[in-house]
Amino acid sequence: QLQLVESGGGLVQPGGSLRLSCAASGFILDYYAIGWFRQAPGKEREGVSYISSRGGSTNYKDSVKGRFTISRDNAKNTVYLQMNSLKPEDTAVYYCAAVHRVRKIAEKDTMSPQSYDYWGQGTQVTVSS
Repeated sequence: QLQLVESGGGLVQPGGSLRLSCAASGFILDYYAIGWFRQAPGKEREGVSYISSRGGSTNYKDSVKGRFTISRDNAKNTVYLQMNSLKPEDTAVYYCAAVHRVRKIAEKDTMSPQSYDYWGQGTQVTVSS
């Protein structure tokens, strides 16, 4: 059974860092592009970052560029989101999602939740002093 499990969330002060992990089981991660999304209370789910199946292409939401870095270790079947210089507005539940590379989603669609087929349960990130 294909499963994605996020971890690494928590409470951090403004300016701090966290590294989120998205571990895949039941499938070979090499064949899937991965997106990170977040959803704050009362808001819609939004795309944060994207990485292609081989890692050659990435994309970021404008507000996290220069602060967040997405990477993947296909040997470990895991994708990471390194988050630095965190701000209170980054507070949300963070989700990772997967789509098979055969789908070849366009760059403009990499931040759209509708482009992805498989989702994790999410991990809470709270940025507060």
